[in-house]
Formats: sequence, structure tokens, C-alpha cells
Amino acid sequence: MKLIKATEEDIPVIQDLAKRSWRNAYAEILSKEQMKYMLDTMYSKAEISEHLKNPNYYYFLVFDEKSNSYDGFLGYENHYENQTTKLHRIYLVPESKGKGLGKKTLNFLNERVKESGDARIILNVNKYNSAKKFYESQGYKIYDEGVFDIGNDFVMDDYLMEIFL
Repeated sequence: MKLIKATEEDIPVIQDLAKRSWRNAYAEILSKEQMKYMLDTMYSKAEISEHLKNPNYYYFLVFDEKSNSYDGFLGYENHYENQTTKLHRIYLVPESKGKGLGKKTLNFLNERVKESGDARIILNVNKYNSAKKFYESQGYKIYDEGVFDIGNDFVMDDYLMEIFL
């Protein structure tokens, strides 16, 4: 496995990976309407393009050399808060689960965060997403929870998690 820094040219790959992973991750959690709305807004070309223009926001593609395919992606923002990086997005396609790619990707993130000078990583995870257990297994702890209005009469009902490096 290797992580490849994403560029504007990779936006279609990120969008495809998001759709493929979200169908699996959120099928029983979100309505089809909410999933479509979130994918259309959060993963629009314009939105991702804006992220890529931010010097503290990074996307990396997870490339599995054994299968010669992109299996997921990582999106994070250094210095989101004082000494804190926000893990905005980490998704793997269903067929890549169980290969250890999630752990390797988080380890990569930990190293990048340390290099940036930040000492903490935060993330939001849907309260009903099984990924919560994965984050806990990697040392993340819940520090709060919240319901966030994301527009179009939709909300995200999340746990806020953190880890100190």
C-alpha cells in the first residue's frame, strides 16, 4: 500500500471512491436523499477544489499495489484549531476492508500530523457508523457529541472524537 498525494486531476477518483464507500458505510444510516445531497455538496468538484487550494488541507489516495487499484482516500486539515489537525475524511471501498489499510492510513496521518507540529487529531463520526469502533481500537476517545445542520433539512448526528499524539 502507498499513499499518493491527490491533485485537481484526482477529483473524479475521489468522487468515485466516496460514492462506492458511502453506499456501504451509510446505506442503513442515511436516507438515499440525504446521502445524495451530502455527496453532491461535500464531494462536488468545486468543494474539493477549494480544499486543495488550502495550504493546510491534504488529500491522499490509498493505492493497493497488490490489486493495482485505488482503495480509498484520506482528507485532513492541519492547524484546524490550535495544535489540532481535523481528520475530515477517511474512506475505504468495501472490498478493501480487512487488509489493514485503515490502520496503515491512520499511522500515515499520525506521522504527517507530528511533522506539522500539531499534537492532536479530531474527527466527527456518525453515531451509528461502525467506524466508531475502529477509531476506538486505534486510541481515539469521544470528547463530545453534536447534531449539525448541513442544509436541505438534513442533520449529521455525530460523536466528536480525539487522540493526542
